[in-house]
Amino acid sequence: MKNRKFLFFGSLIVISLFFSFQSRFFEIAKQIEIYNNLFKELNINYIDEINPGYLTDKAIKNTLKNLDPYTNFYNEQDVEDARIRREGEYGGIGISTFYTKKGIVVAEIYKGFSADKAGLKAGDIIINVNGQELATLERGQFPQMLKGVPGKELSLQIERNGQTKNISVKLDKVILNPVPFYDMIDTETGYIVLTRFISQKATESVVNAFSDLKKRGMKKLVFDLRYNPGGSLFDAINITNLFIPKGLKVVDTRGKTKKNSRTYKTSREPLDAEIPIVVLINGRSASASEIVSGALQDYDRAVVMGERSFGKGLVQRYFDLSYGTQMKITISKYYTPSGRCIQELDYANRDSKTGKVPKFSDATLNEFTTQNGRKVYDGGGVTPDVTSEFSKKTAETDELLKSRAIFNFVTDFTHQNPNLPADNYTFSSSSFNQFKDYLLRKDTAFVSKEEKMFQEAYESVENNKKITSEYTAIIQQLKAVKVAKVSVNQDLLSKEIENEIVERYTYKEGMYKHLFKNDVTIKNAVNLLNNPKKYNSILKN
Repeated sequence: MKNRKFLFFGSLIVISLFFSFQSRFFEIAKQIEIYNNLFKELNINYIDEINPGYLTDKAIKNTLKNLDPYTNFYNEQDVEDARIRREGEYGGIGISTFYTKKGIVVAEIYKGFSADKAGLKAGDIIINVNGQELATLERGQFPQMLKGVPGKELSLQIERNGQTKNISVKLDKVILNPVPFYDMIDTETGYIVLTRFISQKATESVVNAFSDLKKRGMKKLVFDLRYNPGGSLFDAINITNLFIPKGLKVVDTRGKTKKNSRTYKTSREPLDAEIPIVVLINGRSASASEIVSGALQDYDRAVVMGERSFGKGLVQRYFDLSYGTQMKITISKYYTPSGRCIQELDYANRDSKTGKVPKFSDATLNEFTTQNGRKVYDGGGVTPDVTSEFSKKTAETDELLKSRAIFNFVTDFTHQNPNLPADNYTFSSSSFNQFKDYLLRKDTAFVSKEEKMFQEAYESVENNKKITSEYTAIIQQLKAVKVAKVSVNQDLLSKEIENEIVERYTYKEGMYKHLFKNDVTIKNAVNLLNNPKKYNSILKN
């Protein structure tokens, strides 16, 4: 009788699962058929010619953006761009870029490559490539304009400070260095900066830098992960393994399916499991940076110093699709050795009306403990053991840092000061006043919510020219309020601007040399390492 009941209920479960699967499969097939029919009728009947690839690409990407920022579709060109970001090697001219309606803006020049040799500068706008006006292209076509087989020649027209200039460049084999700078701070303290977790290069570069510094007498290490957006999960595990013993858990990934859930442990003997370390992080340290800093913090292996990290506790994997396309899907969340997930934004509970994504850190956070029993928390990035000695950031300062206002100001500043001596340069209070004046009078990148709302209201009014003077006066008042709020963080912003200016004249390497000598957080890290009693007390409390 019991066996019959068991078989009966078992059959019900199987039948229920079968119909549930059938129902879900039918819904997917139904939606695909609807889209196919829609596209067919659109293509046949729409009055103008339609670009099928562009339309489909946009439709898919618009669909996915409502999930999270990391689940993306990649067309054939996107696949190549993604590979370059992962591997850090490509045929190009040696620049990083962003895009505007005008064309391709040069964000950074890599020293020694063809763009540098041809005289391109950060802030230049590439408006024409080989006779092709970029303003007439779709933005998705921009990346391929400056890439190709090494040796190929390009004829560029650029806009600089309101004037156009023609430049010829030749494509190089560009190899990015994830460790652009390392050195000895003093006779015993080494410094290594890791800017990205490039697959198969990050670990090797850190090992080479560490080994060289050890030969030069390093007994303590400052490991700088500030502004590091992450990258390869495996490099994050391998770099953590350099400093903790074999066989320890570095990270758990937990997904919907068993194959997307896994525990990753150290697999090798460490490079050095004893050397005192201070790891530097800030609000732009994300993903793999948080895996490394979180694991070293959980094992009380290093003191973490700086600002709370970004809070990206999600793992993505690439899946090949048809016709050379790919999809990157968020497949799991990751958890540090203590069991905490540092994901900040709760995409699963996005407000359907406003699109606003709530923060886990706005709720009560769960408490975990490190190996030595120290309290750590989930849901809001990695919180440093020692915070930076800057004034607390206002919400307006956060928005300013996310905008391109500083980049644009520095572009103007360097045009006005072409021969500025960058050695030991300090961005003074009078220079900060210039920056405030720039925000008030010239900047269009950093716009407050109040300005946007007022501008939208003004544009909705018929015959608004009658109130233009009143509108202008109120906008200036709103700008003044905004500038006053960011000025509270003059210390922090002055350093951001100072570093950007130094980089324009001396490249990334020169900027890190400048940081090396002048950065307050690095100095605090050295002072802590030179005080073993305080260092050890932080890790034990």
